[in-house]
Amino acid sequence: MAFPQHGVVRTPGTRELLEEAADRGGRPGRRASTRSASTRRSLQGKVAVSHVFCVPGLPERELDAPAAGLAEAGISLTTVAPSSDLVLPIERLREHGVHVGLGSDGVRDSWSPFGDADMLHRAHLLARVQDARLDEELEAAFRAGADDGAHLLGLERADLRPGSPADFLLVRGECLPQVVVELPRRELVVRGGRIVARDGELVGG
Repeated sequence: MAFPQHGVVRTPGTRELLEEAADRGGRPGRRASTRSASTRRSLQGKVAVSHVFCVPGLPERELDAPAAGLAEAGISLTTVAPSSDLVLPIERLREHGVHVGLGSDGVRDSWSPFGDADMLHRAHLLARVQDARLDEELEAAFRAGADDGAHLLGLERADLRPGSPADFLLVRGECLPQVVVELPRRELVVRGGRIVARDGELVGG
């Protein structure tokens, strides 16, 4: 695969590698994703592939085999929900047993000036590109970033039960779907039991 982002000009040899990749043609993204399913058993449950823009356009019959291979190998996928035609088909992949999480990249860099690393905002974007309408769909978008993202990283689920991680935020809203749609100001953000932000501002010290 060829993925030039920052090093095309400043890293020696990159331009030649890009030319070689272009000359080979084909559908390398799809082949590489399928090949990833042969990952050694020692890495099962420890590998995640991000973006995978070759997957969203696959019809169901072409998705079956690679999805089954990924599920068997314990390989997870992540999406950043960039647009309706590039977001992973999360529900279809889950039906095959593939774990899918929601992430964020391009945090105001040369890739995109609009990233802010705010996962609630990212859940909002996921719901929009999925054309979510029902409360269940809006809540599922939130869970993809909160619970599924934590699972992908091997972190405990923060569910406000005794013994769970003290990581949470407080906002005003009648229900979770409303919060996903309206993105209210974070009145309080707690990380590891420590207040890190209050009323939308970082807490010093």
